[in-house]
Amino acid sequence: MDRRDVLRWLSIGAATGGSGSFSQESPLAFAWAQEKPVATKGLPLLKIADIKTILTAPNGIRLVVVKVVTNEPGLYGLGCATFTQRAYAVETAVEQYLKPFLIGRNPDEIEDIWQSSYVSSYWRNGPVLFNAMSGIDMALWDIKGKRANMPVYQLLGGKCRFAADLYFHASGRDFQEVEENARKAMEGGYRHVRVQAAVPGLASYGARGATGAPGAGGAPDADVAGPANPRSIWESAPYVRMLPKLFEYLRVKLGDEVELLHDVHERVTLNQAVNLCKELEKYRLFFLEDPLPPEENDHFRILRQQTSIPLAMGELFNTQHEYVPLIANRLIDFIRIHISQVGGLSMARKVAALCEFFGVKTAWHGPGDVSPVGHAAGLALELASYNFGIHEGYVFPPETREVFQGCPEVRNGYMYATEAPGFGIDVDEKLAAKFPFPPGRTFDHSWGTTRRRDGTVIRP
Repeated sequence: MDRRDVLRWLSIGAATGGSGSFSQESPLAFAWAQEKPVATKGLPLLKIADIKTILTAPNGIRLVVVKVVTNEPGLYGLGCATFTQRAYAVETAVEQYLKPFLIGRNPDEIEDIWQSSYVSSYWRNGPVLFNAMSGIDMALWDIKGKRANMPVYQLLGGKCRFAADLYFHASGRDFQEVEENARKAMEGGYRHVRVQAAVPGLASYGARGATGAPGAGGAPDADVAGPANPRSIWESAPYVRMLPKLFEYLRVKLGDEVELLHDVHERVTLNQAVNLCKELEKYRLFFLEDPLPPEENDHFRILRQQTSIPLAMGELFNTQHEYVPLIANRLIDFIRIHISQVGGLSMARKVAALCEFFGVKTAWHGPGDVSPVGHAAGLALELASYNFGIHEGYVFPPETREVFQGCPEVRNGYMYATEAPGFGIDVDEKLAAKFPFPPGRTFDHSWGTTRRRDGTVIRP
């Protein structure tokens, strides 16, 4: 069909009230289908032959990885779908819904597969569906890289930098322990350190072993901080008083060369956040993370006007309705979204591109409950994104490295990508099966509940 045939068909459609529309039987559809294979001319036509989930916990943390198998022998891809607190829900979404929806599709059509999967449930934008979609999406990028015999970062535009700068987690039961752990990080070559200290008598997020007051309801037992404990006690006022003292102590002990970060984890009010930021400005933070919960995004307009501290936000975001306004209005400095939580690499690269236009840097959420595949996907995007800010550091334990062969290397505070095709990671499925999800109440498949002394639940 040439250009004149196309124009003639369109004119017929207009004259007949749309009967010449773009249907499966129309000459236009036929012509499009005939032209479609040209982009991959010389390569065999691929189809998705199977999709499976791999559930494993080599370090006690529930990880969900999706494996997409093609009809080409030996060609498959891996993607991260880890939603630790709802891992079995993600498994069901992949196996019962997306798998039958996508079997037989061409894995080259990454964007179309993402968009059609997105609307396939009608109701959308939830963390379970997005993590399931992420596992498939990353796996398709892995396949495309393997097929092109290139690392995924090459498909995204090539390297802007040789490696990704990391930040290290330095926590402690008191200021001295935080200092010791920060010094260890600095000796290991890290230039950025996130510091968290326990508040005496209270549970603390991101700090070790603080003991709490009696649990909600007057239970006599002491609470120990940690996500496995559903009755951890927290009050924001003592925390707000303690934190500036921690930074004053660390600046005196560590000096000015190291970059210091902190995660509030949304546990303060707007007024407390404003006062806290004002008191912390003199200590020159690299960023302050999640000072407010996502439900209070509009408050960032007020907070932004009150402080010069760089603000990082987004760990709990799912949908563009949450992060686009903060980016477009320049209300944050770093975007902290969890890549699998927003639908995978395809969506994350759009977010990174958007951020560049508004001066926002990337700092993807990447603790231990992101699989090595997820870290590798984030790293590929970071290497190819001009506006990369920082990568959350995580050293993969030996058991994890045995299950996931080809984990990114960490040296001198940098994470380096492998030069192997795709993400460069494979999974030993037999070994992964030897690390099933832990039984009992570890995480209890849920994030631990933290409460005020009067029993009120605290977010998160």
